[in-house]
Amino acid sequence: MRRPITMIAAVLALGLVAVACDSDGGSGETAEGLTGTVRADGSSTVAPLTEAAAELFQEENSGVRVTVGTSGTTGGFEKFCKGETEISDASRPIKEEEVAACQEGGVRYEEVQVANDALSAVVHPDNPLDCISVEQLKQVWDLDSPVNSWGDIEALDAELPDEELTLFGPGSDSGTFDYWTDAINGEEGRIRTDYNSIGEDDEAAINGVSGDEWAMAYIPYSFVTEAADRVKALQVKNPESGECVAPTLENVQNGSYAPLGRPLFIYPSAEALDKPEVLAFVEFYIETQEQIAEQAGFIPMNAEQVAAAQEKVSSLAG
Repeated sequence: MRRPITMIAAVLALGLVAVACDSDGGSGETAEGLTGTVRADGSSTVAPLTEAAAELFQEENSGVRVTVGTSGTTGGFEKFCKGETEISDASRPIKEEEVAACQEGGVRYEEVQVANDALSAVVHPDNPLDCISVEQLKQVWDLDSPVNSWGDIEALDAELPDEELTLFGPGSDSGTFDYWTDAINGEEGRIRTDYNSIGEDDEAAINGVSGDEWAMAYIPYSFVTEAADRVKALQVKNPESGECVAPTLENVQNGSYAPLGRPLFIYPSAEALDKPEVLAFVEFYIETQEQIAEQAGFIPMNAEQVAAAQEKVSSLAG
């Protein structure tokens, strides 16, 4: 349950006056409602979720301004651990060196899941291939890969011509890059160097694949749904069952879309949650997660994930 409004009402009833937003951009609560600024930055994958959350939250809290940057997961943590933002958007868990940076900066935080994603290998709609295995994806994307054409990929389920394979993928600051290289190639950051890097611009990958019948890219689920029939998401063979599994809501929530079904996170700081407007926004984000995920084209959390997220926020907020 969202607490700030009811808590502050009780405080006002006792005759205490909340601190209003001052000329220096301070934060708090006035008789008219919450005021202040919430600064989020980080993953370009999570940004559409946080933007949707901000839009819905600001409809109810016009005195609060929520800003959302897209420095990438790595860039977002750099700012967050310096205390420059209240919330860091992340498409992967925080790394050890980032934990150390936050400790050095005196930033306490929690990892809070806000949605699920189905990281997807996409091809041109006219490509006859429908399903691919993790091993075959590794053949394509691994460091020093000898695969230069579709004919070089071993044991595909479809007959493909020996056409040149063009690849598009995010840059190394992306959490999507980290997750993909770990899940597919077995080591974070391990990848061939001759693919077309799109930085944080997943739309560039869609444009690349939709314009080249023999291209492949990996992108978040939201961009697959947004692209509609411009690209085709491949089914991925479950490593345990061997069955071809499509990137869908049901398959991500039941765990069968493995290993590319993944959680998406925000990292709020404890200091930020002392501000009523930040705590209210984070609680709203979780409470409204189903509507937010659907609006942003992602997969909502299940009840267990929601409960875990709420518990973490409550614990961090004290």
